Amino acid sequence: MNYSKDIEKCIEYIEENIKENLTAGQIAAVAGYSPYHFCRVFSLCREMSVMEYVRSRKLSLAAVDLFKGRSVTDIALDYGFETHGGFTKAFRKAYGYPPSQYAARMAGYLQDVPKFKIGGYIMNPVMVSKPAFKVAGYGIETNVAGGNYTKDIASFWIHYEGENLESKMYDILNPPRHGEVGLCVPSFDSGYATYLLGVIVDDFSRVTPDMLTAEVPEAEYAVFTTPPVDTSGGSEQEDFVQVIKSTWKYIFEEWFKDSGYVYDEGKLNFEFYDERCHSRVDTVMEIYIPVRVRAGK
Repeated sequence: MNYSKDIEKCIEYIEENIKENLTAGQIAAVAGYSPYHFCRVFSLCREMSVMEYVRSRKLSLAAVDLFKGRSVTDIALDYGFETHGGFTKAFRKAYGYPPSQYAARMAGYLQDVPKFKIGGYIMNPVMVSKPAFKVAGYGIETNVAGGNYTKDIASFWIHYEGENLESKMYDILNPPRHGEVGLCVPSFDSGYATYLLGVIVDDFSRVTPDMLTAEVPEAEYAVFTTPPVDTSGGSEQEDFVQVIKSTWKYIFEEWFKDSGYVYDEGKLNFEFYDERCHSRVDTVMEIYIPVRVRAGK
């Protein structure tokens, strides 16, 4: 059974009521599930409990408010933390720094956003090992040629103005989890790349003739989360595009130099978009870079 639409409805409810003292029972009622069944489904679909998700969203939005100069006490009370200390403890666990120190390290970032100086943001990737997986979806021909395409046409899909292939893809493929994978495959006939926006599927049994498929091999990845951009007004997508491009540039021109890793040419890099990239004040996406330890390290 495809739970993704019900989960998305509940996530919208969470976003609309994020400053309230939400309970799993309240959120489950939005989808018409029992709390037990909903919590189980949510954990399977999001790989975290529903209340962990609520807390992570509160902290993420609290971080945005820190950028705006609001006091830690006001932010803590606004997002339902009973004490300053409780908020500080939760924030440190999520971000590695107490709120005031985090805000100081991020000072000036928002003013630099139009210049897209990624170095002004804390860009520490998470290192993960990911097993092989299958992707199916739709492709768009590009005018980009070369061997390593994705970083050259990052955010290509956001500029696409054709048919709403995203909704069509979800309806047909019925993926087990929400989230789109963006990767590039060589188009050997033309010499250019095809940008594939797809979803992760268990198999290709639902794939239609007009779709493309890809098998992404097992790899070790450095996972970068782009700096947050406010796209809640609906007119700031170009800012998001530029931040994605700048993050790719930072990874290959800055991060690799001192990282102790090299790019694993035998694997595939890809972009990952989920509910965090849809019209929010803290819009982000993830870039997965396959890496291996540099020789001699």
